[in-house]
This record gives sequence, C-alpha cells and structure tokens, in this order.
Amino acid sequence: MKTLRGLYAITDSQLLDGGRLLPYVEAALRGGAKLLQYRDKSEDAARRLRQAEALRELCLRHGAQLIINDDAELAARLGVGVHLGQSDGSLAVARALLGRQAILGATCHAQLELAEQARQEGASYIAFGRFFNSQTKPGAPAATPELLEQARARFRLPIVAIGGVTLDTAPELIARGASMVAVIHALFAAENAAEVERRARAFTALFNGV
Repeated sequence: MKTLRGLYAITDSQLLDGGRLLPYVEAALRGGAKLLQYRDKSEDAARRLRQAEALRELCLRHGAQLIINDDAELAARLGVGVHLGQSDGSLAVARALLGRQAILGATCHAQLELAEQARQEGASYIAFGRFFNSQTKPGAPAATPELLEQARARFRLPIVAIGGVTLDTAPELIARGASMVAVIHALFAAENAAEVERRARAFTALFNGV
C-alpha cells in the first residue's frame, strides 16, 4: 500500500448532480487522481449501485482505485475498497468481508490513537483532518501539519490529509508527511470538465519530485 500516493478525489452528490458526476470524475482521473471515493449519503440504493458500477469502470480504464464511502457491503459487491468513519462500522469486520487485498481507509480525525487502532484492525491508509475550513464538514479545523509529522514518524501506512485542502495549502501538507491529499470542492467546484482536469493535473504535479 506504499504506492498510495498523489491526488485522492472524493465525489459530492450535490456538487456533481445534473449529469456532472461521470464526466467530471473522468476528467479528474485523466488529470492523475489515484484514488476515487464515491460519497453519497442518500437512501437510493439502486442509484448508488448504478453510479458506483459506472465509476468502477472509469477507474479501471484509467488505472485508479475506487473506494466506497461508509458502505462495506456495496464495496464487497463491486470488489472495491471502502472508507469508514468512526461511526460507520468495524474496520476489522470490513477487512474480513473484503479480503486482504482490498483498500481499507479509516477516518482518524486528529488523533494518533485512532490511527493506531485503525492500523491494528487492518487499515490500508489512515486519514487525518480537518486541516482547514471545509464546506463538506464545517467547523473549526482540528488537525495540524505537525500532526502529519508525528504520524509519519510513528506509522508506516500511507497518510491522507483531508478537509479544505486547496492547491495553495496542499504543498505544506505533502512536505509534512501526507502521502495523499483528499479533495472535493477545490477539484470539482468547477465550471466544466476541462477545468477539473486542469486542477487535477496541478494537484498531481505537487507530488512530482517530492
């Protein structure tokens, strides 16, 4: 899992409505996104399955990995990875369900203790945040760049930084130890797919030579 490095794109059902989901995601993948997390909190199971299947095909085409947010059963059905928050079920159960090869991510907020627990339960990567003000999860930022340095010294797992990350703020997070930066609005809040691809390439370039 040390190959988990670069841009981690996360979808937003409101931001990508109106037919934007697939073209915008494909643009992000063309721009170099390595992981794509499908995040949809709706109760429309049929739509979620249909969209996740389409995203899986896009990821396969572009050599990226699909991660399902908070739904290990859907991830198992599609043969892809899952990302779990602290209230979204057991990492150990998800690992047993998905198998040893699946990517399993864990939200650790700003706590190294949660990261240690995630490591013990079989996480493939540990995600810290929020680092900056975030439209997806508003509230005061809790994580600091220093936390990334502490995590890098303590864990051998890839480290994801999330929460209000932009092209201006990402370089410091990468320099401090982030293996990946997870981005929603700074990537997908764009007027067209071409702009999404341009932004994705700019984020990807931040990892070159680091």
